[in-house]
Amino acid sequence: MAQPQPPSPPGLETPASPAPRIPFDLFLSPERGWFRALRHRQFRLFWAGNFVSNIGSWIHNSALGWLVHQMTNSPFWLGVLGFAQQVPALLFSLLGGVLADRVHRRRLLFLTQTMMLALALTLAVLVSLGWITVRQVISIAFLAGTTMALNAPTYQAALRDLVDQEDTLNAIALNSIQFNMSRVIGPSVAGFVIAAFSIQTCFYLNALSYLALLYAIWRVRFPALHREANSFGQELAEGFQYVWTHQPILLLVLVVAMMSMFGLPYLVMMPAFARDVLHLGPKGFGYLSAAAGAGALLGGIHLAMLRPHRRRGPLVLGAACVFFTAILLFCLSRRPGVSALLLGIVGGATVSSVATVNSLIQTIVPNQIRGRVLSMHTMAFLGFTPLGSLLVGTLAETWGPPKALALSSGFALLLTVAITFFAPSVRRLQ
Repeated sequence: MAQPQPPSPPGLETPASPAPRIPFDLFLSPERGWFRALRHRQFRLFWAGNFVSNIGSWIHNSALGWLVHQMTNSPFWLGVLGFAQQVPALLFSLLGGVLADRVHRRRLLFLTQTMMLALALTLAVLVSLGWITVRQVISIAFLAGTTMALNAPTYQAALRDLVDQEDTLNAIALNSIQFNMSRVIGPSVAGFVIAAFSIQTCFYLNALSYLALLYAIWRVRFPALHREANSFGQELAEGFQYVWTHQPILLLVLVVAMMSMFGLPYLVMMPAFARDVLHLGPKGFGYLSAAAGAGALLGGIHLAMLRPHRRRGPLVLGAACVFFTAILLFCLSRRPGVSALLLGIVGGATVSSVATVNSLIQTIVPNQIRGRVLSMHTMAFLGFTPLGSLLVGTLAETWGPPKALALSSGFALLLTVAITFFAPSVRRLQ
């Protein structure tokens, strides 16, 4: 039996052990917190709604690629699907940028997300009834891509509206984190749902996920726009003129465009790599997609940890070089574990480069033209991928996906190295 301890003399009481402290500074501190942008209630609500919706979108996109490959057994049709999903960004992003500087954020976001819900539900019903054809899939993908192109610049500009200026990079990093958390969760869920239930279940889940985002948009108070609008043509010309006359911004957009056209087609080729190169089923396909998302998630966390004074120009260029190198090595790999690791590196490098370019535009470009310049970033990131998807898909029909993707990414790596050495204006960006 333990002996009772004698009481301490008065004045010499043993102090109680301090309660464990929550590392507040590490997460929400205005100066140093990794997640400091979440202090803003409006941003926090918007962030959460988009997180739920993006999980549904990744479930949808993974199932869509598997559906097309199952229906056609053709990498060319995967390229066509990628083209249909993302060519609207090339055609309509600039129009979306003008709308972002003219139309109230809530009205436009609510309209576009409602349209996305309707398209997902339409696809789910067509698959359930057995009426779906490849051409219907491509048509719905094109309409969804058009809606997203009109939505994206407003969505990006809204991030800056909901936080203080000093929290802009952190807000963009946190947005990247939630997007890539959903990218880890969504494809994994899609693989299990396809195997356990059906492909159409994935599309129903996506339609349901839009309700969370619509609720968030309804609750968030977006600031009113106070400016006189010129004609659409004049405003488009102003955006082009600004980018053309500011060389660092022009080169940043060019780097993003190269990543989009020559590297990101790996996403639409993923079902072919999973089934025909690595000999995996739906679950293995989900794991590969989730590996890229996990790497992107880590890249977003790294960005959230960065201080505002960190030089961002070298980060953009270095991450782009790592991105293309990892894709080249992925094309050579025949081991699922190695391939998953390389896709993780690809995902992290994508976020580190593209999200950093976004943050530079958000902080350098004046508010009155920010939506239009962001639309060019959106066009570069999403709009050139369909051209690359069509190119890689066509080459893959003859040479196979690994050789086709290796050729495009190797070419872009050489161009990126050239920009790194011969563009000091980008390297000096803070």
